[in-house]
Amino acid sequence: MGQFQKGEGGRPKGSPNKNTNELREWINGFLHENKGMIHQDFMSLEPKDRIMMFEKLLKYALPVLQAVQIESEFDSLTDAQLEHIIDQLKKSCNELDQ
Repeated sequence: MGQFQKGEGGRPKGSPNKNTNELREWINGFLHENKGMIHQDFMSLEPKDRIMMFEKLLKYALPVLQAVQIESEFDSLTDAQLEHIIDQLKKSCNELDQ
């Protein structure tokens, strides 16, 4: 009794959560109003702590990159094929260095 069945009740899929929006607005307002003090506090940190804090904040500004796994059958390649791949990689690295 009082339980929603799947697909009925609640807010529609994709509609914004009112509480989440209000909290975001409050946090944005707080940060905007206190940005000078936050900057002073940040600058007063030891360099090591400042770097750690900066690193923690980056995840909110930059998208998280997912690891890409390359699957290859290196065991099935001949020595000549492996040497060719290594030479191509060396050539590419040298071009980047220039």
